[in-house]
Amino acid sequence: MKQSCGAKTLAIPTPVWVIGSYDEDGKANIATAAWAGICCSQPPCLAVSFRKATHTHGAIVARQAFTVNIPGEAQAIAADYAGIVSGRDVDKFAAAGLTAVRSKLVDAPYVAEFPVIIECRLLHTLELGLHTQFVGEILDVKADVAVLGAKGYPDITKVRPFTWDSAHRGYYGLAPSLGMAWEIGKVLEKK
Repeated sequence: MKQSCGAKTLAIPTPVWVIGSYDEDGKANIATAAWAGICCSQPPCLAVSFRKATHTHGAIVARQAFTVNIPGEAQAIAADYAGIVSGRDVDKFAAAGLTAVRSKLVDAPYVAEFPVIIECRLLHTLELGLHTQFVGEILDVKADVAVLGAKGYPDITKVRPFTWDSAHRGYYGLAPSLGMAWEIGKVLEKK
């Protein structure tokens, strides 16, 4: 039997992404976002949502670009901090001991210490209600050499990203692998 929880933002899991942007004055800022995900394969795009009241919302609109900085478990404290305070009031990079690097592809900074960076130019903006969804075209994905796997792409077991549980407001690491996609389900084809 299932019990209704109501119309709530209880999708499990949600990513912990730290969005990098420059504000109108050129100040580098980061903000943690969980309302985010990949939204298109061709062109490669992702979406992230922010309330209009946030400093990051205005920065993305002004600069038409942003970066997605994927923290590993070792950066959980800095990622959480980036979602607690406003960039209007605090230099979050300095306070968290992080280094802002100017992207060469988009008008946005990225976090040097985070293992995976995605550079995006703003492609679409969609007003959804309380939030605005920003769809960014992925121009490049950069990863620390130490987290690359055999195929030269980020290896989830080396990056060690974590997720956010919106229902209980907690961060969680990822569980062990359950098997390979498009493989483990083949056992049902044989029935």
